[in-house]
Amino acid sequence: MTPEVLHTTSFPVDGARLILDSARQAIAEREVFRIALSGGHTPAAVYREWAATAGDLPWDRVQITFGDERCVPPDDEQSNYLMARKAFLDAIPIPPGNVFRIRGELPPDEAAAEYEARLAYLGSRFQEERYRHDLLLLGMGPDGHTASLFPGTGALTERTRNVVDNFVPKFDTYRVTFTYPLINAARHVCFMVEGAEKKPIVDQILSGQADYPAARVAPTDGRLTWLLGWP
Repeated sequence: MTPEVLHTTSFPVDGARLILDSARQAIAEREVFRIALSGGHTPAAVYREWAATAGDLPWDRVQITFGDERCVPPDDEQSNYLMARKAFLDAIPIPPGNVFRIRGELPPDEAAAEYEARLAYLGSRFQEERYRHDLLLLGMGPDGHTASLFPGTGALTERTRNVVDNFVPKFDTYRVTFTYPLINAARHVCFMVEGAEKKPIVDQILSGQADYPAARVAPTDGRLTWLLGWP
């Protein structure tokens, strides 16, 4: 599978356009748009632009999940859910029942098991063995991690479960994260990456010469896009 590589100097605009195009296509074809959000700082401006330019997007047909979460309450400044809420969820008329957050305030194993069960239930409504996102957004850290799949951590070898708690030694804490089986089941996976310091890692991944966690993302029956915030 050859990924699509898009370079942009207008990251929020092009990122929001990609999301909106995916949403309209999914709703036209399947009557619902299922998107997984990435956390961190990079996508916040994209989410704000998405909310500002969505126009008549039928938000009642949009379902939002989260690719990973810190083990903190939803009002903690480290929470991916809080970032998304501040960036755009509070600004759009999406039904609260269409936003499925990971409950990071629970013990990590309980939070992961609960989210796995939630996705299994939602997937069963579509007669799916594994929940299938229409668009799954990912970022990438300077160590090549994506979601909360960090180098050298146990979640990298998970082949059965969709959501796991993953201990990250560099932060001496747990995260809750999607696994490769769930990520690679998506119809479309899009990395959104900014920061010139990440360019060498992205170049290695795209050349097929790297084994960073991000390099292991390969949709089994879908598309892979890299949206890169440099010319």
